[in-house]
Amino acid sequence: MSTFSLDPGADQLAVRDWLHGFAADVMRPAAAEWDEREETPWPVIQEAAKLGIYSLDFYAQQYFDPSGVGIPIAMEELFWGDAGIGLSIVGTTLAAVAVLANGTDEQIGTWAPQMFGTPDDVKVAAFCSSEPDAGSDVSALRTRAVYDEAKDEWVLNGTKTWATNGGIAAVHVVVATVDPALGARGHASFVVPPGTPGLSQGQKFKKHGIRASHTAEVVLDSVRVPGHCLLGGKEKLDERLARAREGVRSGGGRNAAMATFEASRPAVGAQAIGIARAAYEVALDYARTRVQFGRPIIDNQGVAFQLADMKTRIDAARLLVWRASWMAANNQPFTSAEGSMSKLYAGETAKWVTAQAMQILGGNGFTREYPVERMHRDSAIYSIFEGTSEIQRLVIARAISGMPIR
Repeated sequence: MSTFSLDPGADQLAVRDWLHGFAADVMRPAAAEWDEREETPWPVIQEAAKLGIYSLDFYAQQYFDPSGVGIPIAMEELFWGDAGIGLSIVGTTLAAVAVLANGTDEQIGTWAPQMFGTPDDVKVAAFCSSEPDAGSDVSALRTRAVYDEAKDEWVLNGTKTWATNGGIAAVHVVVATVDPALGARGHASFVVPPGTPGLSQGQKFKKHGIRASHTAEVVLDSVRVPGHCLLGGKEKLDERLARAREGVRSGGGRNAAMATFEASRPAVGAQAIGIARAAYEVALDYARTRVQFGRPIIDNQGVAFQLADMKTRIDAARLLVWRASWMAANNQPFTSAEGSMSKLYAGETAKWVTAQAMQILGGNGFTREYPVERMHRDSAIYSIFEGTSEIQRLVIARAISGMPIR
């Protein structure tokens, strides 16, 4: 187990500086254009792939960094560049994490590389969990997976929503219910390979923020996938379902979607920190240079104190994210829902800091001539997706009380 440290090593600092350069030189100049177009920024993703940023190897190196801070450092820098483009670059990793969290070594080796493609033929992947009537309540999933024993195939039917890269992905990872009577404990995750008949894109959503990131419905109409596309394998699933039917709760019985979200929450918190830090830096620079009543506005305590609070909350959020990331990397259990704490506080901080940045910029902050307006729109999703702030508080409250709070 590595020692928890707030001093990143030379390797982490080199990665940080490398990504910061990409974010500043490639992402930021393109951010406003792709936000307006509301389209996937394929040229930027391809540039990231050519540099090795958009690749399985890069994310694997960060994911398995024993310090735990590889992923949060990477996420913060990319989302400092731009959240919409950042999510287009890292959205595939949620599907990859689903395979890592639930799949066998063979499945990881087979599907993870196909999610990214190559620098000359870039691909993306999608994780499909939410449904029109099942967002926070994952136990309400209606997408069904039925096993056809004669053909050793699973047949998937249902509609998924809010899927990042949904419909445009090469590989889709779909959470479906195998035994509806078991609620959330009857779920399993399936890989839908490229070109599988029956999978189609439903409506593409026009969003308030992160508009360069593709979000859409995914329709599954009698989609047949081979038996080996069940993540973890049928033997493991049958054992888990048998325990659930007997009323036995164990770590092996955790919900497939929740296993993915547990692993990704600190990384999502780091994304929010990147947005907050970017807005804070714009506001700080503006306050130093904007002159009113004969002096820079930062000379006023009201503005200076706002900036002091913004910086304090950003640093506090980063500490929570780094703690949770280190714990996850070193197999330390989240006994107080530390992962949810980090995502909750970082997400709420991003919304608050970007709002303060707009206030400091005054009328300029409300225009698209300055980036804080876009940053504020982008930040709004961080109290909603991958577990709303209310759900995070519920998870934390259950963890600290030991009670089934509803």
